[in-house]
Parts: sequence; structure tokens; C-alpha cells
Amino acid sequence: MAASSSLLSPPSIAAPPIRNPNRNRANSSLLDRGLGLGLGLGFLPYRTLARPTKPSLRIRAVQTDRRPSRPPGGGGDSGDDPIQRFLKRDYKWGFVSDIESFSIPKGLSEDTVRSISALKGEPEWMLRFRLDALRRFLSLREPRWSDNRYAPIDFQSICYYSEPKRKPKLHSLEEADPELLATFDRLGIPLNEQKRLANVAVDAVFDSTSIATTHREALAEKGVIFCSISEAIREYPDLVRRYLGRVVPPGDNYYAALNSAVFSDGSFCYIPKDTISPMEISTYFRINDRETGQFERTLIIAEERSYVSYLEGCTAPSYDKNQLHAAVVELYCAEGAEIKYSTVQNWYAGDEEGNGGIFNFVTKRGLCDGDRSKISWTQVETGSAITWKYPSVVLKGNDTVGEFYSVALTKDYQQADTGTKMIHVGKNSRSRIISKGISAGKSRNCYRGLVQVQPQAENARNFSQCDSMLIGDTAGANTYPYIQVKNPSARVEHEASTSKIGEDQLFYFQQRGIDHEKAVAAMIGGFCRDVFDKLPLEFASEVNALMNLKLEGSVG
Repeated sequence: MAASSSLLSPPSIAAPPIRNPNRNRANSSLLDRGLGLGLGLGFLPYRTLARPTKPSLRIRAVQTDRRPSRPPGGGGDSGDDPIQRFLKRDYKWGFVSDIESFSIPKGLSEDTVRSISALKGEPEWMLRFRLDALRRFLSLREPRWSDNRYAPIDFQSICYYSEPKRKPKLHSLEEADPELLATFDRLGIPLNEQKRLANVAVDAVFDSTSIATTHREALAEKGVIFCSISEAIREYPDLVRRYLGRVVPPGDNYYAALNSAVFSDGSFCYIPKDTISPMEISTYFRINDRETGQFERTLIIAEERSYVSYLEGCTAPSYDKNQLHAAVVELYCAEGAEIKYSTVQNWYAGDEEGNGGIFNFVTKRGLCDGDRSKISWTQVETGSAITWKYPSVVLKGNDTVGEFYSVALTKDYQQADTGTKMIHVGKNSRSRIISKGISAGKSRNCYRGLVQVQPQAENARNFSQCDSMLIGDTAGANTYPYIQVKNPSARVEHEASTSKIGEDQLFYFQQRGIDHEKAVAAMIGGFCRDVFDKLPLEFASEVNALMNLKLEGSVG
């Protein structure tokens, strides 16, 4: 179903990209090997999209100054159109922190991978893991089948590792750079002992390194391990080696291979059997350096009959150059375990003319390996110039449950190709998909979903609901559901709808004394309520703030 078919042309950037010599080889995927489940970024070629001829473009990541691309006042003349006035809001997290940093030279090579591994003090097996992934990446071809249209990425113009310079003999968080602590205070993520959140453990990642992990000792008393992935590789090598790449193999897709080669930091969480995590765990990702990409890796392991709720947030400065964010998230659930993963994604989306913003290409997947296990994804997507991700669940065990609740909001020139994959393997497995897409300005919002029922998945059940809302006359929304059912006992349901907010609806509210801001907020709040109700309470105020920022007016 397509509400608009026009394609977005990115801003022109001079000079052709540097390409890898092996980039033209065929991109192998899990559809051609292994389980054949189509788990990576790739889907079956069920539809061919016409692509217009475009000039050779590339992302540049050269830092010429450290000033945000937009003045503090932002905005611009929006004329008399109430919807356009309604949508033009500043990105309040776009500030730049003046922090002295150390960075490795730009460019992607074996030396880059070896430098990252050496800086992290990793064992030999981890270096081999990275180098194998780099070779796999160089043999793959960048996928171009999505609805997203963007400049080809010049991987040699990106810095793959940057971290704040540390003071010698750093014995406590209080000895860290005060500007660094002030940055997270300003973001609403206090790290100081006297200010930190009492019921949420936070791993704060700044550019390529973890700055601090709060409440680590309190969690350890319950047997819960929560630390950065770099620390886990050094302190719990056997545990990491057992699970790293088990759910998302290095060769799963193009960007997963890149991440496996150059990932720098992220979070590691291990919940032992029969344990409920005593508090929420959370990671906050912040990009600060203009010329650096971010490539975090998150690994969460829930043993038998355990439970954990994980929260994730992210922001970046308002630079006028695109930056690449390519992450991998792996969730593993043993018998009777449950993981609830919640995200508020608020990377910088670029200005109202389409300049700057983050390219957010992420692979997120969970494996319900044991019987009666459950994985739930809840996400609110409001940032990034380009978003390309499909949080997925492989329901391998019997009586397993996978859930996906999502709101994806795009405005101006944003593009989002998002959705989910539910792969039913075990008997009596169940999945539920609730996706809400909101498109405003000249943006494009695409839902792409895969529901697959394997032959052995008797009595599998799925319900999918994909709703799109258009604001104004120039936005577009597309829905591409893909369904494979190989067992006659399965029941799969899918429904979709498209609605629009226009002048007539706003006029209706205005006649009853409700202004434009509150009217649109009320309509959007009701439209998204099914998803917002699934978010943890810790995200309630942040979601309100995000919707206030993006759509000016309280939600709910």
C-alpha cells in the first residue's frame, strides 16, 4: 500500500566514493545458507523498485569546526500554514561539548581493526573475530533495495574510534572531565553519585567508549553482570565468546559485518537463572565528534526463568555533515526467560532543508532459544536523517512469544525504512506486531515486515497491525508486508490503514476552542497510545519531551 511514490533526492556532495575492490561480489545472506530465514537487513526479492539515475555521491565526515549547523533560534519563516508552523521545532540536544579527544586516523583497513583491538586491550580470539568480519565485509556489496535514497557512503572518510582524553590515575567518576559530566547532566542522564537515578543502572557511551556504568556493584550482589562490552571481553571472556555473534553472525548482512569488525563499545548484560533484575538497565549513546561514526555492540543474555528490562536512548549534535551509526544488538533468551527492550531513538535528523543528520543502519535481533521464553521490542523513532532497521525475533522454542510495538515519526526530509521480522520455528509460538508510522513535511516513512512460519511451527499465531498517518500534502507512507506460511495449522492476520491530518480536521478542533498544537497532539497521542502504553515509566517524560519537540504539544 503506497500513499506516495515519489523519491527523495539527497543534497549533492562532490567527488566519487572510494570503493573496496571486492565490493561487486554477490551479497550472500541467510536466505542462501543456514536456516534460510532472511534474518539480516535483506529480504526476499518480492518487489523490484525502480531507481532513478543519480550522480555519484558520498558522505563526508571532515570536521572543519565544532559549531552546530543551525543557529540557536532555528526555525525560519513557515508562512501562514499552521501545520508547517507546527512542525518547525529546534533540536534541543544538538549542542556540542568542548572536550579534548583522541582519535585514530580516518579510513577502514586491517590496521584500523588492529588499532581498535589494541586500544581495547582485547585477547587474540577477539582480534581474529574482527579480522574475519572485515574480510567478510569487503566481500559483500552494499544493499540498495530499500525505499531510502541516500548518498553512497565513503567508508574511507570516517574515523572509527574516538574517545575523550582521560586524566592519569582515574580512580573515580568524580575525577572525569567536568565538561563530560555536565554533558550527561544536560541530557538528563546524571552520572554523579548523588544525582544518579535510583532505580535505573546506566551505561553512558560517549563516541567510541563507555564513560561510566552506574549501580554495577548493586546488580552484582544479585548475580547480574552489567558493564560495557569492552570490559566484558576482558573480564568475562568465556561468557562473551560463547554468545557473541550467536544471534547476529558477523556475515549476517553488510552493516553487521562492518560492526563486527570495528565495534568499539556498547553494553553487556548477563542475568543468571531464576533471577529478576532488581532495577532497569539502560544505555545512553552520545555522538560528539563531528568526524567519527559510532559502532556500538550490545549483548544481553537471560538465562533460565530470568527477567530484565533494558532501556536505550541516543542523541547527537546538529552538524551539517552526515555521520554513520551502524550498531548490532543481540538478545538471547533461555527457557522461561523474558527480555523487554525499549528504545527512544532521537539522533539528529538534519535541518528542514535535509542537510546533515545521522545515517542509522542497525541490526537488532533476539533469539527465543528456550521453551516459554519471550522477547518484546518497544521503540519510538523520531530522529536520524535515514533510519534502516528491523528489530526481529526468532521464536525457536515451543510456546515462545515475540512482540514488536513501534512509533516511527518522520518530518522535513527524513526517511525511515523500518519494521520487524517474526520467525516462527517452535510449536505454539505467538507474535504480535503493532506499528505506527507518522509522516510529515516531505518525509518518507516505510514499514517493511516479514512474518515467517516454518513447517514445524504447528499452531503458530501472528497478528500484525500497521497504521500510517500523513500530516500535510507532501509526505509519503508505504507498507510492505511479507508473509510466508509453511504450516497449514498457523493463523496469521494482517491489517493496515492510512489516515491524514489536514486543514479540515484542524478546523474542526479550532471551532471547539482547541488550538492547532493541542489538536495535532491529541490526534497523534490517540494514534500512538497502543505503543506508548508499552513503554516503561522511566521513558514517559522523555517520550512527552520528544513529542513536544517534534510535534509541539503534549501527548496524551
